[in-house]
Amino acid sequence: MERSSEKPRQSLAGLWNISFGFFGIQIGFALQNANMSRIFQSLGSSVDDLPVLWIAAPLTGLLVQPIVGYLSDRTWLGRLGRRRPYFLAGALLASLSLLLMPLSSALLMAAILLWTLDASLNISMEPFRAFVGDMLRKDQHTAGYAVQTAFIGAGAVVGSIFPWLLDHLGISNIAGPGGIPDTVRFSFWVGGAALFVAVLWTVLTTREYSPEEQQQFGEVGVHEAPAGTNLLAARGLGVPLAWIAAGALIILAVAETGLEKEVYLLGGLLVAYGLASIVAIGSAKRGQSSMLGHIVGDFSGMPPIMKRLALVQFFSWSALFIMWINTTPVVAQRFYGTTDAASAAYQEGGNWVGVLFAVYNGVAAIAALTILPLLARQLGKARTHMICLLLGAAGYASFFLIRDPQWLVLSEVGIGIAWASILAMPYAILASNLPQAKLGIYMGLFNIFVVIPQLLVATVMGSIMKAFFPGQPIYTMAFAALVMAGAALATLAVREHVD
Repeated sequence: MERSSEKPRQSLAGLWNISFGFFGIQIGFALQNANMSRIFQSLGSSVDDLPVLWIAAPLTGLLVQPIVGYLSDRTWLGRLGRRRPYFLAGALLASLSLLLMPLSSALLMAAILLWTLDASLNISMEPFRAFVGDMLRKDQHTAGYAVQTAFIGAGAVVGSIFPWLLDHLGISNIAGPGGIPDTVRFSFWVGGAALFVAVLWTVLTTREYSPEEQQQFGEVGVHEAPAGTNLLAARGLGVPLAWIAAGALIILAVAETGLEKEVYLLGGLLVAYGLASIVAIGSAKRGQSSMLGHIVGDFSGMPPIMKRLALVQFFSWSALFIMWINTTPVVAQRFYGTTDAASAAYQEGGNWVGVLFAVYNGVAAIAALTILPLLARQLGKARTHMICLLLGAAGYASFFLIRDPQWLVLSEVGIGIAWASILAMPYAILASNLPQAKLGIYMGLFNIFVVIPQLLVATVMGSIMKAFFPGQPIYTMAFAALVMAGAALATLAVREHVD
């Protein structure tokens, strides 16, 4: 076979098939994001307890994505391929979780199912990020992630608007005491079926490049790639001990100052990372190779551009998680005049939040195929990302100026453009700058900077709101606006690869 240094160019149909599964995955995420606070409150949770109940989602992503990325780099199951086994397994588990979630009769059951659902969605989602990089040549990376973002937006529209649509079709939108409305129940069931069918489409219509073909394209096999453990072997224990000390100080501060108990988790994660680093360094010095060593080594030896984008991600996803947790209570209280989760007004507000989430995701789908490619060609990916993030910050800030809930649609336009860029630009930049053989593990590690800010919001935001803005969730939108603006400023340090 003739040796080639470039992959074949994918047609529009190829781009469609590669990313169509993300349409279903995002239906699952949208149902989760728009309805979990509503489900928790319907089952008796107070607004101040929502962050701790949401901890399950980012924590599972933190644990699952690096592991799945590491494993998928090393997987080859014949005709099923490298990434597709993980798509399929995650879709099966996520569909089952969506089936069971509306049957929850207690907060604990709902929290456990949220954990399971998010873990399953992450098992499918992480390899999809690497899959685009696997299948496309560098000059198609922006187009590939833009198409993926369009499917994410379209799937999120469908998932977000389900309850509102079913309400208008005459399905009951009233929750009995400790119950969940039928609009939400049916939405989760239909969404679970749609998720599985969409992922199955990608599994059946794509063929991954074999290890032999990857070598012909000039891509180093993962087992030949420089191991992160080589970097660990030269490291001392000072940094890991500093992580352990920082975690211990946080735990001590919680115990002494009476902060929310969920902040213990943040300290525990720092201690756990420090201990994991010590174990990995010890193994590397003995010449032993392990999954833990590769993950810790690759994390500590990230390429410079990944470190710079990590700060952008940290601020961006802090703002997004604040929005997902708090939009329903903000809209219900400020625009519908109620904090009673059992009231008709609250459920009406919850449905309108679903519409708003559908709007920002619909805007993202359109922006990904129109605004982003145009700006990226003129200004570059990094500067395009900065402009889009500033529009998102303006969208959050506008919640303070608007009094009619209908006009919140305008806020969602700015948020939608920012969301499109968050889903596309960082990954397009990374795919063109990271070693292809380790794209799975690096994409999984990059997710840490999506997850850590979510954990920080989940553990700290409740304490901040109780201390300074009790019963006033609208101020969470001020935090979202500020940190999104911080993300925009952080893009100034990003120097992207030019194809």
